[in-house]
Amino acid sequence: MRPVILGITGASGSIYAKRFLLSAKERGISVEVIATKTGEAVLKHEGCEHILQNCKVHAIDDFFAPPATGSSEYAGMAILPCSMGTLGRIAAGTSDNLLIRAADVCLKENRPLALSPREMPLSEIHLENMLKLKRAGAVIIPACPHFYKHPKTIEDLADTVVERVFNFLHS
Repeated sequence: MRPVILGITGASGSIYAKRFLLSAKERGISVEVIATKTGEAVLKHEGCEHILQNCKVHAIDDFFAPPATGSSEYAGMAILPCSMGTLGRIAAGTSDNLLIRAADVCLKENRPLALSPREMPLSEIHLENMLKLKRAGAVIIPACPHFYKHPKTIEDLADTVVERVFNFLHS
């Protein structure tokens, strides 16, 4: 099975990245990580910096890394949590760092790209950028947990979002 790329941005909600990595390990899915500088700072602030210890992590400014090119085979990419700044830059096609470039590659190669924004409330600009990305082929999976399974822990809540991301990536 081809690896999946996990993008981690500066939006609060490191638990989503943590639960994604744990779920991928349980499923036998290889994950390569690209974190923004602010994403790394938020991981540390939220006590989750340890989650990257056993991961293949690409430097945010390494445009020679495999995720920067369509010739590298990835099953898709998830960005969670996804800040609105990152979402906007992907929508604009700036490709000014490896995370945004990898997302751009997924779009141009028609590979699954899931973005999980956690921001609220949403501005008109946020909504327009999400619509633009949806029309370009991405899926927007807001970090909005559901309560159907009567979650008992914060981890259970985060897992409802992570499950939706995996369902999309492997549909």
